[in-house]
Amino acid sequence: MTDDAVSDRPVPGTRLLFRWRKWDGGPHWIHECVYLGSDRWGEWFGQLPGWDSSRPGRTFAPQHPNVTLVPPSGDWVFTRNAAPHRTRTYIDLAWDVRWDGDEPTGIDMDLDVVDREDLGVYIDDRDEWDEHRVAYGYPLDVVERLEALAVDLERRVIAGEAPFDDATPGEWLARLAALDLG
Repeated sequence: MTDDAVSDRPVPGTRLLFRWRKWDGGPHWIHECVYLGSDRWGEWFGQLPGWDSSRPGRTFAPQHPNVTLVPPSGDWVFTRNAAPHRTRTYIDLAWDVRWDGDEPTGIDMDLDVVDREDLGVYIDDRDEWDEHRVAYGYPLDVVERLEALAVDLERRVIAGEAPFDDATPGEWLARLAALDLG
Protein backbone atom coordinates (compact mmCIF):
# COMPACT_ATOMS: atom_id res chain seq x y z
CA MET A 1 0.00 0.00 0.00
CA THR A 2 1.49 3.30 -0.98
CA ASP A 3 1.73 6.59 0.93
CA ASP A 4 2.55 7.31 4.58
CA ALA A 5 4.97 5.29 6.67
CA VAL A 6 3.50 2.30 8.49
CA SER A 7 4.20 4.14 11.76
CA ASP A 8 1.47 6.61 10.73
CA ARG A 9 -1.15 3.87 10.59
CA PRO A 10 -4.00 3.47 13.02
CA VAL A 11 -3.55 1.36 16.12
CA PRO A 12 -4.40 -2.29 15.48
CA GLY A 13 -8.02 -2.80 16.42
CA THR A 14 -9.16 0.52 14.92
CA ARG A 15 -12.37 0.18 12.92
CA LEU A 16 -12.51 1.96 9.58
CA LEU A 17 -13.96 1.85 6.07
CA PHE A 18 -12.12 0.49 3.04
CA ARG A 19 -13.43 2.40 0.01
CA TRP A 20 -13.20 1.04 -3.51
CA ARG A 21 -13.96 3.06 -6.62
CA LYS A 22 -14.01 2.37 -10.33
CA TRP A 23 -11.50 3.74 -12.85
CA ASP A 24 -13.73 6.74 -13.64
CA GLY A 25 -13.89 7.68 -9.92
CA GLY A 26 -17.39 6.30 -9.42
CA PRO A 27 -18.17 4.59 -6.13
CA HIS A 28 -17.81 0.84 -5.78
CA TRP A 29 -17.60 -1.37 -2.68
CA ILE A 30 -17.28 0.05 0.83
CA HIS A 31 -16.23 -2.48 3.46
CA GLU A 32 -16.54 -1.99 7.19
CA CYS A 33 -13.36 -3.46 8.62
CA VAL A 34 -10.68 -3.25 11.30
CA TYR A 35 -7.00 -2.47 10.89
CA LEU A 36 -4.97 -5.44 12.12
CA GLY A 37 -1.38 -4.35 11.48
CA SER A 38 1.40 -5.14 9.04
CA ASP A 39 4.04 -7.74 8.30
CA ARG A 40 6.56 -8.35 5.55
CA TRP A 41 3.71 -8.93 3.07
CA GLY A 42 1.93 -5.62 3.65
CA GLU A 43 -0.98 -4.33 5.68
CA TRP A 44 -3.79 -6.48 7.01
CA PHE A 45 -7.44 -5.70 7.65
CA GLY A 46 -10.19 -7.88 9.11
CA GLN A 47 -13.93 -8.14 8.77
CA LEU A 48 -16.34 -9.95 11.06
CA PRO A 49 -19.64 -11.62 10.22
CA GLY A 50 -22.49 -9.14 9.91
CA TRP A 51 -20.31 -6.13 9.17
CA ASP A 52 -21.35 -4.10 6.18
CA SER A 53 -20.06 -4.49 2.66
CA SER A 54 -22.04 -2.50 0.14
CA ARG A 55 -21.88 -0.92 -3.28
CA PRO A 56 -24.44 0.98 -5.29
CA GLY A 57 -27.35 -1.43 -5.73
CA ARG A 58 -26.05 -4.22 -3.48
CA THR A 59 -25.48 -4.83 0.23
CA PHE A 60 -23.71 -7.87 1.59
CA ALA A 61 -23.02 -8.95 5.16
CA PRO A 62 -20.27 -11.57 5.42
CA GLN A 63 -21.22 -14.82 7.13
CA HIS A 64 -17.63 -15.73 8.08
CA PRO A 65 -14.61 -13.75 9.31
CA ASN A 66 -12.11 -12.72 6.68
CA VAL A 67 -8.76 -10.97 6.50
CA THR A 68 -7.47 -8.81 3.69
CA LEU A 69 -3.87 -8.09 2.73
CA VAL A 70 -2.80 -5.01 0.80
CA PRO A 71 0.79 -5.38 -0.43
CA PRO A 72 3.08 -2.34 -0.80
CA SER A 73 2.70 -2.49 -4.61
CA GLY A 74 -0.97 -1.49 -4.33
CA ASP A 75 -1.94 -3.45 -7.46
CA TRP A 76 -3.85 -6.30 -5.84
CA VAL A 77 -5.77 -6.99 -2.64
CA PHE A 78 -5.93 -10.54 -1.20
CA THR A 79 -8.83 -11.69 0.96
CA ARG A 80 -8.85 -15.02 2.82
CA ASN A 81 -12.22 -16.16 4.09
CA ALA A 82 -12.36 -18.36 7.17
CA ALA A 83 -13.80 -21.87 6.89
CA PRO A 84 -16.40 -22.99 6.09
CA HIS A 85 -16.72 -20.29 3.42
CA ARG A 86 -16.66 -21.91 -0.05
CA THR A 87 -14.37 -19.20 -1.45
CA ARG A 88 -11.06 -19.48 0.38
CA THR A 89 -9.17 -16.89 -1.62
CA TYR A 90 -10.34 -13.83 -3.48
CA ILE A 91 -7.78 -11.47 -5.00
CA ASP A 92 -8.96 -8.21 -6.52
CA LEU A 93 -6.64 -6.85 -9.19
CA ALA A 94 -6.39 -3.18 -8.31
CA TRP A 95 -4.83 0.17 -9.04
CA ASP A 96 -3.77 3.01 -6.79
CA VAL A 97 -4.50 1.23 -3.50
CA ARG A 98 -3.39 3.71 -0.85
CA TRP A 99 -4.37 5.60 2.25
CA ASP A 100 -6.59 8.63 1.72
CA GLY A 101 -6.43 10.34 5.09
CA ASP A 102 -7.32 7.69 7.64
CA GLU A 103 -9.04 5.32 5.18
CA PRO A 104 -7.65 2.83 2.70
CA THR A 105 -8.94 3.24 -0.84
CA GLY A 106 -8.28 1.80 -4.27
CA ILE A 107 -9.55 1.26 -7.79
CA ASP A 108 -11.14 -2.12 -8.49
CA MET A 109 -9.84 -3.28 -11.87
CA ASP A 110 -12.40 -6.05 -12.46
CA LEU A 111 -10.09 -9.07 -12.81
CA ASP A 112 -10.06 -11.40 -9.82
CA VAL A 113 -8.15 -14.54 -8.86
CA VAL A 114 -10.41 -16.91 -6.98
CA ASP A 115 -9.88 -20.20 -5.14
CA ARG A 116 -13.30 -21.71 -4.68
CA GLU A 117 -14.00 -25.07 -3.09
CA ASP A 118 -16.10 -26.40 -5.97
CA LEU A 119 -14.24 -24.79 -8.89
CA GLY A 120 -10.58 -24.61 -7.87
CA VAL A 121 -8.33 -21.66 -8.72
CA TYR A 122 -9.23 -19.47 -11.70
CA ILE A 123 -9.19 -15.91 -13.06
CA ASP A 124 -12.69 -14.46 -12.81
CA ASP A 125 -14.58 -11.61 -14.46
CA ARG A 126 -12.70 -11.60 -17.76
CA ASP A 127 -15.92 -10.47 -19.44
CA GLU A 128 -16.22 -7.46 -17.13
CA TRP A 129 -12.51 -6.74 -17.65
CA ASP A 130 -12.93 -6.77 -21.45
CA GLU A 131 -15.99 -4.51 -21.25
CA HIS A 132 -14.52 -2.02 -18.78
CA ARG A 133 -11.06 -1.71 -20.32
CA VAL A 134 -12.82 -0.35 -23.41
CA ALA A 135 -15.57 1.63 -21.64
CA TYR A 136 -13.15 3.26 -19.16
CA GLY A 137 -10.22 3.47 -21.56
CA TYR A 138 -7.67 1.62 -19.45
CA PRO A 139 -4.17 2.52 -20.69
CA LEU A 140 -2.45 -0.31 -22.60
CA ASP A 141 0.46 -0.49 -20.13
CA VAL A 142 -2.01 -0.95 -17.24
CA VAL A 143 -3.88 -3.65 -19.18
CA GLU A 144 -0.69 -5.56 -19.98
CA ARG A 145 0.64 -5.27 -16.44
CA LEU A 146 -2.56 -6.43 -14.75
CA GLU A 147 -3.19 -9.29 -17.18
CA ALA A 148 0.32 -10.63 -16.53
CA LEU A 149 -0.12 -10.08 -12.80
CA ALA A 150 -3.41 -12.03 -12.77
CA VAL A 151 -1.68 -15.03 -14.39
CA ASP A 152 1.21 -14.80 -11.91
CA LEU A 153 -1.13 -14.55 -8.90
CA GLU A 154 -3.13 -17.53 -10.17
CA ARG A 155 0.11 -19.55 -10.35
CA ARG A 156 1.15 -18.46 -6.84
CA VAL A 157 -2.24 -19.35 -5.34
CA ILE A 158 -2.18 -22.79 -7.00
CA ALA A 159 1.34 -23.35 -5.62
CA GLY A 160 0.27 -22.22 -2.12
CA GLU A 161 3.09 -19.69 -1.94
CA ALA A 162 3.06 -17.31 1.01
CA PRO A 163 1.12 -15.18 1.66
CA PHE A 164 -1.44 -17.37 -0.15
CA ASP A 165 -0.63 -20.37 2.04
CA ASP A 166 -2.73 -21.34 5.07
CA ALA A 167 -0.30 -20.23 7.79
CA THR A 168 0.12 -16.56 6.83
CA PRO A 169 -3.55 -15.51 6.71
CA GLY A 170 -4.24 -18.00 9.50
CA GLU A 171 -2.13 -15.90 11.87
CA TRP A 172 -4.15 -12.80 10.94
CA LEU A 173 -7.48 -14.62 11.30
CA ALA A 174 -6.33 -15.59 14.81
CA ARG A 175 -5.47 -11.96 15.60
CA LEU A 176 -8.89 -10.88 14.33
CA ALA A 177 -10.59 -13.48 16.55
CA ALA A 178 -8.59 -12.28 19.59
CA LEU A 179 -9.71 -8.65 19.28
CA ASP A 180 -12.39 -7.38 21.64
CA LEU A 181 -14.56 -5.47 19.19
CA GLY A 182 -17.82 -5.65 21.16
